[in-house]
Amino acid sequence: MTASAWSLLAFFLIALVLLAWPVGKFLAALCNERVPRWMQRIEAPLYKLAGTKPEQSMHWLGYALALLAFNAVGALFLYALQRLQGWLPLNPAGMGAVSPDSAFNTSVSFVSNTNWQGYAGESTMSYLTQMLGLTVQNFFSAATGIAVAFALVRGFARRGDGKSRGLVGNFWADITRITLWLLVPLSFVLAVVFAGQGVIQNFDAYKTVQTVEAAASPQTQTLAMGPVASQEAIKMIGTNGGGFFNANSAHPYENPTALSNLLQMIAIFLIPAGLCFAFGRVVGDMRQGWAVLAAMTVMFVIAVVAIIPAEHAGNPLLGSLGIDQAASALQSGGNMEGKEVRFGIDASALFAAITTAASCGAVNAMHDSFTPIGGMVPMVLMQLGEVVFGGVGSGLYGMLIFAMLAVFIAGLMIGRTPEYLGKKIEVREMKLISIAILVTPILVLAGTAVAVIAGAGKAGIANPGAHGFSEILYALSSAANNNGSAFAGLSANTPFYNGLLGLAMWLGRFAMIVPVLAIAGSLAAKKRLPVTGGTLPTHGPLFVSLLIGTVLLVGLLNYVPALALGPVVEHLVLWK
Repeated sequence: MTASAWSLLAFFLIALVLLAWPVGKFLAALCNERVPRWMQRIEAPLYKLAGTKPEQSMHWLGYALALLAFNAVGALFLYALQRLQGWLPLNPAGMGAVSPDSAFNTSVSFVSNTNWQGYAGESTMSYLTQMLGLTVQNFFSAATGIAVAFALVRGFARRGDGKSRGLVGNFWADITRITLWLLVPLSFVLAVVFAGQGVIQNFDAYKTVQTVEAAASPQTQTLAMGPVASQEAIKMIGTNGGGFFNANSAHPYENPTALSNLLQMIAIFLIPAGLCFAFGRVVGDMRQGWAVLAAMTVMFVIAVVAIIPAEHAGNPLLGSLGIDQAASALQSGGNMEGKEVRFGIDASALFAAITTAASCGAVNAMHDSFTPIGGMVPMVLMQLGEVVFGGVGSGLYGMLIFAMLAVFIAGLMIGRTPEYLGKKIEVREMKLISIAILVTPILVLAGTAVAVIAGAGKAGIANPGAHGFSEILYALSSAANNNGSAFAGLSANTPFYNGLLGLAMWLGRFAMIVPVLAIAGSLAAKKRLPVTGGTLPTHGPLFVSLLIGTVLLVGLLNYVPALALGPVVEHLVLWK
């Protein structure tokens, strides 16, 4: 890596920690259900309207049923909005109804915090659908993930005194407070900053303008308008990733400057990092939060150190033709295909690592144009379960699942009953952990197998061979892990892929959330054991190493054969 790349990475991480610390403090207050009286007075009418009392904690099963019902209603509403948008207002471009299969895929995508897009937003969705449908679900899907993380953290923090048997909090209070007091204020501030940087925010009709070449031969171009800054903010803060425009954060109306690009990268990791600090505060030991954050950071830095040099290396086939790919004062050098010149390789590759380490999916470069190794790094980050910071909430609860598995493995090696934060990890928890960990690999690998066998699946491949296989593997990895980014060479807006990926997104989200909530309820009922001389420390370098090893061993081994058939083969062929 170059000195400039190291400087960018260091500045990003320092800024992230400084901003995440106060966010983590506020998140801990929300998790502990400690909100000022003035906030409670504002919330009260909402709870009265919903017919719930925020102080009444719910059993984990009731919490899960409320969560599933809330998200199912959201999916149905978003589906109906897309199908009816041609008859609804705020549609200056006259967008018609979205096709049934695409509407199904999109509704599941945004409700599950995946934000996979098989369509071009500026030519498919009306302003009303973008705001009332997609942007609203950006808030609610993010709040859902954080609420699940709160429930699991409470499970560790509860003393198991008989009063908290299986109780993990009130879902309706959690989702209200997270949305109202965290996501909306952060998004408002960031939207204003983005608008100041040049991100558009209007309700104008699309504009037809003359191109630069018009002086020689009259030509025009249609420029899409719309309320972009408001959606862009929650797209990043909530690790959603769905772009107003087809080009996503590579579009100058979504991401116009180097500063807006840096702010978008920080925004993606802000809440996932803040949740690590909140975790430490709620369980009463900040060292636990630092340990989880350290494990995430080490794996993230390794990924960045792999992806940036891979893109700087360029394409050997171009080198064999005598094309100069070295960086100089006159050119960027390296593999600039699919990247914006205003960002260059370092900021583009770093963005790719961030967006796939988190469950975001926003892109400022086309991952399909990355080198084989450069494209494999984002794929692997998703396949790890997106626990390297991960999505808002999902990153923390995913990493805590691996932490419990790590102490179970350590317990087997030393012959002691596994404990994590004073709670025994027993047979019930291990069964649920196994389900949570195995859901996404099954969806990814089984879905990829179906796609490469079915004629409708193979029809979407634009690049036959190893890269075409990588496109399908990337798509299923993105969908099942609720990321949303893509190798754009795959034509996925078809009934086959809309149905297959929609199913993967729904199960990848909720078939993992339900076991996590069951674990939270089980832990809440357990008494916290005192620390003894035989207790495995879960806050030092040894445990951080064990946690990283568990994530890599369990999370990655499932995919090694598939990776060997795709990006590994492509790399060996390219550099033979």
